[in-house]
Amino acid sequence: MASVEGAAKKHEGNVVLVLDFGSQYTHLITRRIRGLSIVSFCLPANASFESIKALKPSVIILSGGPHSVHEEGAPTVPEGFFDYTQENKIAVLGICYGLQLIVKVLGGEVKQAASQEYGRMRIKTTEKTSRLFGDLAEPSEQVVWMSHGDEAVKLPEGFNVVARSNQGNIAAIENTSISVYGLQYHPEVTHSELGIEMLRHFLLEVGGITADWKLQDVLTEQIELVRSLVGPDDYAVCALSGGVDSTVAATIVHRAIGDRLFCCFVDNGLMRYKEQERVMETFNKDLHLPVTCVDSTEQFLGKLKGVSDPERKRKIIGAEFIAVFDEFSTKLEKELGQRPAFLVQGTLYPDVIESCPPPGSGKSHSHTIKSHHNVGGLPAEMKLKLVEPLKWLFKDEVRKLGELLEVPSHFLKRHPFPGPGLAVRVMGDVTQDNALDTLRLADEIFINCIKEAGLYDEIWQAFAVYLPVKTVGVQGDKRTHSHAIALRAITSQDGMTADWYHFESKFLAEVSSKICNTVRGINRIVYDITSKPPATVEWE
Repeated sequence: MASVEGAAKKHEGNVVLVLDFGSQYTHLITRRIRGLSIVSFCLPANASFESIKALKPSVIILSGGPHSVHEEGAPTVPEGFFDYTQENKIAVLGICYGLQLIVKVLGGEVKQAASQEYGRMRIKTTEKTSRLFGDLAEPSEQVVWMSHGDEAVKLPEGFNVVARSNQGNIAAIENTSISVYGLQYHPEVTHSELGIEMLRHFLLEVGGITADWKLQDVLTEQIELVRSLVGPDDYAVCALSGGVDSTVAATIVHRAIGDRLFCCFVDNGLMRYKEQERVMETFNKDLHLPVTCVDSTEQFLGKLKGVSDPERKRKIIGAEFIAVFDEFSTKLEKELGQRPAFLVQGTLYPDVIESCPPPGSGKSHSHTIKSHHNVGGLPAEMKLKLVEPLKWLFKDEVRKLGELLEVPSHFLKRHPFPGPGLAVRVMGDVTQDNALDTLRLADEIFINCIKEAGLYDEIWQAFAVYLPVKTVGVQGDKRTHSHAIALRAITSQDGMTADWYHFESKFLAEVSSKICNTVRGINRIVYDITSKPPATVEWE
């Protein structure tokens, strides 16, 4: 599908580029900007200078990061970066590490802070007429979110301090003559009370951006793009997973090429409770999509037998999916007289970002954080070209796009489900100890309890995990040695960061009791109270 350069081209003059130096909040910056109706893309900070220039950004934001600018090999901007931004009148905003990088590269001095600043802190503006703060300079004090151990102690020539923390450390700087600015705090997180207003002011008033990006325009663009990509005599096959992403992607492509799209729902034996019958009913009755159900349970589970390593499981599942689609396409070729040339996938922007880690992570751009999360696990000899109409969108944007496409509301509100299915929710070999059926039933009970309590729409994702351990218990006056189930529920806006959902203890007690009394082979329930980061959403 289209490159990031192609996606940005239609919005030339209004593109914000975020360079990722490794902060856990970097992708949140991109999402916050999109929420202001402004086009924004993210590139790893060590992306080539040419790829940065190709986007023709009007604003560049240098993200935070875990590094120190003093470290040998610490990530930096390309040589000539600030000459380029000045010549092209591009406004630059450095956040946290980004501020320190600006100071160091332009001739200032950064040292290890005598008093580190983490968490909520108060800052005070020092200039009533600063360009960076504008009207936000009053009130002069505001609460922000800090996360740094170094500090700028000497500014480059031409820069002024426009805010300090209560400890006296530099909190914000600006050089209006070259349009370079810096914030030592994170405006993108909700803990910074005027953070979103700061981003809006900077982008609109300082950067000169026009906030005119609309999802309706994205929908129109993607339909046109699919039509231009898939020729008038070509056919496409869509791999429907039963989730929101692939379904919205299929609906877009169906709008574009009509009956030249053939959808295939693969039951790989790793689906949720009664998933096949529920999903096929929705496809047929509500969405009216042409879908063929292919039951490949034996094929997938046969390949997964004896495999415990999560990365191997993902690779196997990804390869088998492609093999099934290939076989499906071969059958279509006999019916149509030609082979479908395209494969539709519901790849989202976080999938793309997480497959291109930032500098300093110890991983190359080709390193896959999540294999077979649409962008990973695809064999090189794949015979189908990819169509990815959602490639530059976040999850909540996809749901809004689905509303424009009139996808049923109850379907759009379904919680995300991982590409490898229950294979990453059964720790270890999925074929042992009836693990899949046990997990399906436990998961169904958990989800039904959430729905009955009216909590489903408050939660981004909830699921059960089958643990590869046995614990001692007492059931029916007998000693048992059975498996344990972990429950996980999170809240999130885009899946990039998440917090665990705070259920009432009474609710958790009821769920635990129902699962242990209903599901054979389970005698213990635990609840995961880990946020993302440090944990990921899935356990594998």
